[in-house]
Amino acid sequence: MNQINERYVLTQSQKMMVFILSMSLYGLSNMITELVPSVNLGPIEFSIEYFAFIPLTLCILFHPLYAAIGASLGEVIFGEIMLGQFGGFGELEKFISFSLAMFIAGSLVNDPKNRRQVGIAAITGVIIHQAISSMVDIGKVWIGVEELEAVPGLAESVIVIEGFAFLNDVLFSGILFALLPTLYLVPRLYGKIEPLLGMKPRDITVKYSMKQVLAPRLIVVGVMLACSAFLFEYLSEAGFNVEWEADFVETYGDWFIWLSLAVAGIIAFITVLILLKNKSRNQSNMDDPLKKRIS
Repeated sequence: MNQINERYVLTQSQKMMVFILSMSLYGLSNMITELVPSVNLGPIEFSIEYFAFIPLTLCILFHPLYAAIGASLGEVIFGEIMLGQFGGFGELEKFISFSLAMFIAGSLVNDPKNRRQVGIAAITGVIIHQAISSMVDIGKVWIGVEELEAVPGLAESVIVIEGFAFLNDVLFSGILFALLPTLYLVPRLYGKIEPLLGMKPRDITVKYSMKQVLAPRLIVVGVMLACSAFLFEYLSEAGFNVEWEADFVETYGDWFIWLSLAVAGIIAFITVLILLKNKSRNQSNMDDPLKKRIS
């Protein structure tokens, strides 16, 4: 964590704003994916898994830990709870795997203007998340807490099915909705969006080797979190779970999704306004000569 603190000099209030902004923006994007239909071509299903470029961009430009956790919490709140669905331990598996993947991706980038670093980090984050999810699904079938759902046209092997789904998600959603938008946004937003929000851009002169980023402690913690993700999913499928379902969409109609969209959008808008207000206040304090003399 010392390396992260050196790279990201943010106050506690700024970290909280990054957390809330990531939560609301990614929650908003999850609502949009609910409205986009999937396309099936035989056994192949093309659907938007997620707009991963939003948390990836925020993790690279700002603080990876707070942005990653905020995005995962936003998915739970706006994509599940506000639609009347909460899977209990199953949601913890998603929370842990996605947060871990986005945090590692954000930590891999030293220079946001370096497209090679940004591209590797973006696709690595997607691969880590999808790999953990696939291994969890394979483990559930092998242990016997979940039955194998064979896909028509594919061999009835969980490894084949999950491997195919993994490649589909990485090559389709991972490239179109994670890699390409992140490659476009991060170099263009770096140094421009941070001052608008009253924050300093991350220091690209501080270089870190891959060994420093992927330290043994991070690897050990990552493996432990991946195992805990499997444990929570196992408990969910085994029946040791408390689920909640209210069927708001079925009761009130599809307009309820738009209500959740509006709430997430309002929270994001208010967060940006607060950041801009704090920036203006700090700027006025810097420009006031009397306050300069007093300080």
